Amino acid sequence: MQLNLFSESDSPTHAQDVERAGKEAQPVGLNRSRTGGARDAVSRYSKLKASLDRNLIAIGRWSEVDTRAVSIAPCDFSYIDLFSGAGGISVGSRQAGLQKVLSIDIDQDASNTIRQNFPESLHLEMPIEKVSTGLIDNALNGRRVNIVFGGPPCQGFSVAGLRDPKDPRNQLFREYVRIVAHIRPDYIVMENVPGILSMDGGRVKDEIIRQFSEVGYPDMSVRILEAAAFGVPQLRTRAIFIANRHGLPNSYPKEFLARPDYYSIESAIEDLKDVKRNDVPNHEWTKHSKEFEMLIAQVPPGGSLYKTFRDAFKRQYRGVPSMAIKENHGGCHIHYELNRVLSAREMARLQTFPDDFVFSGRFKRVYWQVGNAVPCLMARHIALAVRSQLELIKP
Repeated sequence: MQLNLFSESDSPTHAQDVERAGKEAQPVGLNRSRTGGARDAVSRYSKLKASLDRNLIAIGRWSEVDTRAVSIAPCDFSYIDLFSGAGGISVGSRQAGLQKVLSIDIDQDASNTIRQNFPESLHLEMPIEKVSTGLIDNALNGRRVNIVFGGPPCQGFSVAGLRDPKDPRNQLFREYVRIVAHIRPDYIVMENVPGILSMDGGRVKDEIIRQFSEVGYPDMSVRILEAAAFGVPQLRTRAIFIANRHGLPNSYPKEFLARPDYYSIESAIEDLKDVKRNDVPNHEWTKHSKEFEMLIAQVPPGGSLYKTFRDAFKRQYRGVPSMAIKENHGGCHIHYELNRVLSAREMARLQTFPDDFVFSGRFKRVYWQVGNAVPCLMARHIALAVRSQLELIKP
């Protein structure tokens, strides 16, 4: 049965959407015998997650909200999406009833995707360091910004670079801080890979928090969230930094699905396995020779075609959430049943993009856009958690 979370316009209320998803999806248990690598993926950061949540100093900085009870009716709260990519955060925030006013990204294909799917808002396709405060002011035209979202790439992060404005390794993060300091939104939400929390023994995390404190956002908190706990049929963990300038707790969405109730991969894409290539938008995949298909046929669930680049051409498991999907050196994960890789649309389903959200560019570039996105449904619940606090401070 298809998990019916893929049309932004087919559910008048969030409660009805969740209720229908619960009825139509087929959640499955994550027992040791069936999950293999999938089980490892969900528990990889469990100790770090628990440690963060037990930190007595940090606990006072954040609260949890049952986002299933928060209204998704359109409201006047606005947001900006920095390093937007194809727009996973933008989609989720729009589904939470927020109004997008601006996004920025340097990639041409992702920018075309954003423009096509968000014609109501302005998008700047340019290096963020070229975005002047004057350009931002012209784009906002006096409008107040409630939330700035963003996920600056962390590949070059270092404590030294964060502290040295001349060090190019952390330039993108510093540009993010610069724009936040100028706009002064009510809330900031920064997402990244969980590995950022352990960089340099945790000192990178501490320096990030210190820098935001210096520009008016003290008491920043960071937590690890699992996308599958919010109805995403995929195991995908993210580190979520949240801060505000009103002295309020930083609101996070409360997980509402436990491991035995996570949605399986086939709940999202089973209906696409017999659909011909490109019969629906972006339902395209790498064409394989017969010889290559024979090699793929020998790959068991959780196994990989190669000893190196093991996460490329790795077969997904049936009956459990998808392993974190990505485009990896030209290779994608293998379908749990068919002897081909997942299509771009199947990957988009696993990231909970609506079916009417069409990606621009050649299909391998679409793979890249989808694989780098934040799952829309996860972003939706994060946005709803912040919205619940904005309701308390609106004029």
